[in-house]
Amino acid sequence: MKLSTSYFYTLREDVKDEDSVSSNLLVRAGYIKKSSSGIYMMLPLGWRVIQKINAVIRDEMDKTGCQELLMPALIPEEVYIASGRRASFGHDMFTLKDRKGMDYCLGPTHEELFAIAANMKIHSYKDMPFSLYQFETKFRDEPRPRYGLIRVREFIMKDAYTFDKDEAGMDVAYGKQFQAYKNIFDRLHVRYRIVRADTGVMGGLLSEEFQAITPLGEDILVLCDDCDFASNIEVCPCVTRDPGTREAEEERQLVATPDSRTIAEVVETLHKPEQKFVKTLIYKVDEQVIAVMVRGDREVNETKLRKLFQAEHVELADAQTVQKVTHAEVGFAGPIGIDCPVYLDNEVQYLQNFVVGANKTGYHYTNVNLKDFTVAGMADLRNIQEGDPCPVCGRPVHFAHGIEVGNVFKLGTKYSKALNLQYLDQNNQLQYVWMGSYGIGPARTMAAIVEQNADENGISWPLGLAPYDAAIVVISTRDETQMQIAEKLYDTLTAAGFDLILDDRDERPGVKFKDMDLIGMPFRITVGRGAKDGRVEWKPRGGESEELAVDDVLARIREVYQK
Repeated sequence: MKLSTSYFYTLREDVKDEDSVSSNLLVRAGYIKKSSSGIYMMLPLGWRVIQKINAVIRDEMDKTGCQELLMPALIPEEVYIASGRRASFGHDMFTLKDRKGMDYCLGPTHEELFAIAANMKIHSYKDMPFSLYQFETKFRDEPRPRYGLIRVREFIMKDAYTFDKDEAGMDVAYGKQFQAYKNIFDRLHVRYRIVRADTGVMGGLLSEEFQAITPLGEDILVLCDDCDFASNIEVCPCVTRDPGTREAEEERQLVATPDSRTIAEVVETLHKPEQKFVKTLIYKVDEQVIAVMVRGDREVNETKLRKLFQAEHVELADAQTVQKVTHAEVGFAGPIGIDCPVYLDNEVQYLQNFVVGANKTGYHYTNVNLKDFTVAGMADLRNIQEGDPCPVCGRPVHFAHGIEVGNVFKLGTKYSKALNLQYLDQNNQLQYVWMGSYGIGPARTMAAIVEQNADENGISWPLGLAPYDAAIVVISTRDETQMQIAEKLYDTLTAAGFDLILDDRDERPGVKFKDMDLIGMPFRITVGRGAKDGRVEWKPRGGESEELAVDDVLARIREVYQK
């Protein structure tokens, strides 16, 4: 690519409306451009990187025997109604009508269509196993798009699906895809951890995430260095142990706590530690209103709550609902006399003489014990905290942040039952097909790589992922000798199979150097004063420069890229 005749630009200043390192650098370097909230143009440099990422993904998918196809993005809404997922997606799904009034949506994911396609082939147990994949655009109406390419409304996903006659076959297929994903992220030089995750709207038996470790990451990962336990905080179990000691139960007292609604405010008013308080939070679980109690220094895990009730939606109740069931203003909810079922986090069962809201505005109860109210149920309903015991080995866990770049699911028979995907077994009996689903976001992966490989000068791509292998920078385009050598190098290296930038712009050398660092060129070949002696400067990004004879440049770049 010769910059004087190519689409190329960079921005000198940080971008005001980009809230992550990766989005700021990718916009400044001319890789992407925001079109509207959560929607980006993929410009030539960015598209070249995406194509390199896709090539690695495609290679590993093909090695597993997976066949590539392409599904439509415009899908009849009835497909998602049939699978039972239309309600689950809710407002996250973009919908529209055609001229005949038929309801369509822009596909948020494609499990249903792959099951329909599989039904064309599958009749007998002899028709499996097989697997299919695609690179297709997905659309999700994110309420809060953020962090550039990490949380968007339109994105390309590589999604793959496996089809097997039984659970054992699904497990084998899952293992192959799992290893392929490890190969992909290793080849892309992503620093990642694999964690157990919530199956969410996808459903199924198991979900595991490939999480790129970065400070920015939206997901909180729970890690144990002693036994390699790793989990997304959403599904991480909490260990609850009986402390073995009991306080003598004291007499419950109603105490005035005017203007004290939050735990912090009541702690200050009553001069008791947070661990002696129990929060009562009112939730709507689908259409049911319930109260959930956790220790004052803990937080409710809404994913666990949803799973406990096998619910579609879980959300904190609005103020009107809280007032209705507590007969008090918000901030004074408690379990005694409340007009809804009360559920406890396991940890609360071992507390004595704790503080709760009194369901009376301006008042709390002290010295409350389990005998004072009715418990409808008890479960692990809290978020694990740093320093809590590991669910496997008991050693303290710690947190890290991650960007989910890949996700693998054992779907089981969820979609085959919903969409009547069946086959005849050896005994001529109808059985449901077992499925797996596997997704990677190439653009999100690109953003994660930038988050992990940026410095004060710009992007620093891992070898082989930059849009071009090296940049030839001409110090003076008016110097005939420099231009001749630069053109000769460009032609020679291109003919040898390398992708080159030739910076032949009429710009100051400092501008050119800064631009090549910003866009992340792994190597810079500078053609300057030494050109008259047949010499150029070879400089790795972030490394030391050295002089090379023009005739030695090809050997050097071949050595680096092992071509």
